[in-house]
Amino acid sequence: MSKLTRPLRSVLYIPGSKPRALDKARGLACDAIIFDLEDAVSPDEKTAARATLADALQTGGYGTRYKVIRINGLDTEWGADDARAAAKMDADAILLPKVGSPADLDALAEIVGDIPLWAMMETPGAMLNAAAIAAHGQLQAMVMGTNDLAKDLQTRFRADRLPLMAGLGLCVLAAKAHDCAIIDGVFNAFKDDEGHKFECDQGRDMGFDGKTLIHPAQLDVANAAFSPSDAEVDLARRQIEAYDAVIASGQSVAVVDGKIVENLHVATARETLAKVDAIAALNAE
Repeated sequence: MSKLTRPLRSVLYIPGSKPRALDKARGLACDAIIFDLEDAVSPDEKTAARATLADALQTGGYGTRYKVIRINGLDTEWGADDARAAAKMDADAILLPKVGSPADLDALAEIVGDIPLWAMMETPGAMLNAAAIAAHGQLQAMVMGTNDLAKDLQTRFRADRLPLMAGLGLCVLAAKAHDCAIIDGVFNAFKDDEGHKFECDQGRDMGFDGKTLIHPAQLDVANAAFSPSDAEVDLARRQIEAYDAVIASGQSVAVVDGKIVENLHVATARETLAKVDAIAALNAE
């Protein structure tokens, strides 16, 4: 499965059963939408939600937003029917909850064919199998389910998320090793911008590509946190210019702001500018 090169700074959960929410999402500044048939839909609405979501996706209007459908687990009474229905919808990927091993993805692929798959990483078993899951040939992205993981670990809430760090780190390493996108878990207090910013900045520093969100009010913070800052863009341009000048003169090491700039720094700088261009392209739509 080819690597996703598009921005995934903000990945917003939208209930698949709510026509009003599905319509509102067409105008929101999110990079991706997870149309949820699982946690956001009550048991008595799950069957009807498939048709509601199918109608919304057929109507379209979601622009460049990456469209992902989260189905119910295949071990539930709704999962297999969700998978069959999702495979016929106009979506870019299908997200499977509580993935514990590559075999779970194999089972989904048998139903949906070669559609790109995303995996919810939300159990201790998933953390221990992260590398094998990330290596699955059809996997495109991993999504942290931090609420479920915290429940299974029986942790106490900490703003620094220290009890979750081992699991988060394992998944980031696995995703980077296998060129998967990796999306951080949700921040529950959607009115707490300061707390949300802290967690977004922490996730960005760890190497996450973006953050899953539970409310449109969280979009601006996430988009800003996972976008290169003006200072980062300026530094990237100066690093590239300095390095190119040094190479042209027959040398190999440049210095910018008193720090050595080698080819690895330039590679990062070029990635920064490419991300800026990709974000600009999305915003132009």
